[in-house]
Amino acid sequence: MLPSRRQFLSKIALAGSIVRSITANPLNKPIGLQLYMVEAELAHDFDGTLAKLAQIGIKEVEIAATYNKTAATWKAALNQAGLHCGSVHVYDTTQPPEQIMNFARELSAKYVVTSLNAPPDIIAKIPGGKADWVPLVNAVDTMTLEDWKQSAAIANQLGDQAAKYGLTYAYHNHNIEFKKFGNTTAFETILALTDPAKVAFEMDCGWVSAAGHNPATFLEKYPTRIRMLHIKAFQPAPPNTHLVGPEEPKPAELGHGNPDYKLIFAAAAKAQVEQYYIEQEPPFDRMTALQAVQANYEYLHALT
Repeated sequence: MLPSRRQFLSKIALAGSIVRSITANPLNKPIGLQLYMVEAELAHDFDGTLAKLAQIGIKEVEIAATYNKTAATWKAALNQAGLHCGSVHVYDTTQPPEQIMNFARELSAKYVVTSLNAPPDIIAKIPGGKADWVPLVNAVDTMTLEDWKQSAAIANQLGDQAAKYGLTYAYHNHNIEFKKFGNTTAFETILALTDPAKVAFEMDCGWVSAAGHNPATFLEKYPTRIRMLHIKAFQPAPPNTHLVGPEEPKPAELGHGNPDYKLIFAAAAKAQVEQYYIEQEPPFDRMTALQAVQANYEYLHALT
């Protein structure tokens, strides 16, 4: 029997839905990139690197450094490449907050993000009082539970300041926040002591997994607090909370390490996640950083 016109059209529609599901991005949102991953390339060829990211398929970016360029220069370059910046990540929290808040607002970003908000007495332990990365991490590694409670208070203050600029503040985790203090961790302490109206979270799934936890569990437990995700992988290894040094987790391209992102995106679909960003840690031994962006993008693009 020849198929009816209705049967024929239904098969066409089904085939179309299958094609869309295969090529759709996770959460039906554009795949983003944390630009820290290509910082050397940006320093060498700023406009050209942004154009190459767009050619790969990246639509959203999160800025990690200004490269001594004004917000107006950034905005023009992003527009030229067809990219949008929704989040600005500040690594040096000793900067005047107004400086970075103004920068993010001029870019029309929604979020301003910090991590490792060390209290002033911890910063004072760093030679020269500068928040250089390795000395900062080593100082943070000495923090007590009371210090992490102060860190939560700093996050609340940053949330207040961000709101004055029409921005939303978010805290970004690493693995070091999963050090145990009795029956809790620094990460859960920050979650408990920050005001949900002031402080959102950008959960780095790779660091959570490296510390021996399941990112999906946190998405299920805190569906309204976690608004952004960093999507990265590390080579399989025993859990640890060492952020620098010989025991720090070794990076991998997505699909070549942990965690399992199918489970994470399934949980994220039920939460209030607004954006996610690829971020692979250096060094890039198997391929260049841009090739790694391409590999990670293709992995995510085919995930569903």
